[in-house]
Amino acid sequence: MTEQEIQAGLQGGLQVLWRSEPLLGSIYDEEEIAAAVTAMREAMDFTRGFGFSASPIPEFEQAFAKYVGAADAVAVNSCGPGLDMVMRYLNLQPGDEVIVPACNYIAAALAVIGAGGQVVLGECDPLYFQLDPADVEKKISPRTRAIFPVHFNGLSAPLAEYQACAERHPHPVHGPAKIVADAARACGGSYRGEKIGCGKHAWATIFSFHTMKNMTTLGEGGMISTDDLALSAYCRSVRMYGSAAGAWGTSNVLTKVQAAVGLVQLSKLDRFIAMRRSVAALRTKLLQGLPGLQLPCEPADCQHSYYLYTCLVDESLAGPGRDAIMQRMEEEFKVRCVIANRPIYMGHPLIARHTAGQRTMQSEALAERIICVPIHPAMSESDNRYICAALHRCLQA
Repeated sequence: MTEQEIQAGLQGGLQVLWRSEPLLGSIYDEEEIAAAVTAMREAMDFTRGFGFSASPIPEFEQAFAKYVGAADAVAVNSCGPGLDMVMRYLNLQPGDEVIVPACNYIAAALAVIGAGGQVVLGECDPLYFQLDPADVEKKISPRTRAIFPVHFNGLSAPLAEYQACAERHPHPVHGPAKIVADAARACGGSYRGEKIGCGKHAWATIFSFHTMKNMTTLGEGGMISTDDLALSAYCRSVRMYGSAAGAWGTSNVLTKVQAAVGLVQLSKLDRFIAMRRSVAALRTKLLQGLPGLQLPCEPADCQHSYYLYTCLVDESLAGPGRDAIMQRMEEEFKVRCVIANRPIYMGHPLIARHTAGQRTMQSEALAERIICVPIHPAMSESDNRYICAALHRCLQA
């Protein structure tokens, strides 16, 4: 941006105060309200009520499976229980290992620990922020049961590279490690021309419909997609106490009202992603060439969903310099950025104890440079220009 464009961008301030992750990540209108009311009115018949996995929950599952290109999908009340179910299905034994990216949200690692496995921390690469395939190659062992990438901040991880590594180093009993993908932040993104969640790219993919995510089912919800029908049958059972699977379970069901809203949100998801990508494209144009800032990169075989707009400051600004930029952005310009995410062992005592002796130095250094700038499908062009102008000001200081 030229100085004149910066001054123009800052004129008038913001239309709304943007926080790092807006509390509603999608867009709701009267269609979602009507769907919820219709589902509630149907349930007012005391012979029907809200049911057990009642319609339209199966219809939502079928529509989602078709959307991502998987044989089946299982609706759950949150992404976290979905992660837990998939890990428990593996029947991990003491010493069984699962490779998890260090820069990540804590949920994936906790699912491994909860299922009795050993978390092996993998480095994240400094260009795309994904679990580094080269580090997976170093850390895979005869004890590796699964490789557990996260589609970081809306961009697909390189799943084919993990699968090739797993096939080169099969477990002596169970064969190639399973590829389990945490897609909490990446619903609607694409990999190799197909939607994230396509069954041929990962054994299982788990999504979040939390209020901040790309689509949401009344604030909570999730989905597991897979081509393995034995896995989906197990998950469908253990989300309601596990009787059919003869396994431990609890109540992790999605409600029919959430499913009704989910069908509406799913029908709009591609538009939401196109809107996010449009905001990101303009931002990249306005920030291009700004000294001290590395902008998001998108591989040719991926379509980024831009859940977050993830940048890196130069190494010279790592740590205190980055923190000062974030402080100025919030205090002077009322724009709250976020560091998403530091290595998981740095902020969670249980994970730190569980992975004692493991360090991911590349990821630690990366975390000192990450800065994620607010983005939303409904963000106006004037707000986007204001945020870009504010970043120019903060990095020029």
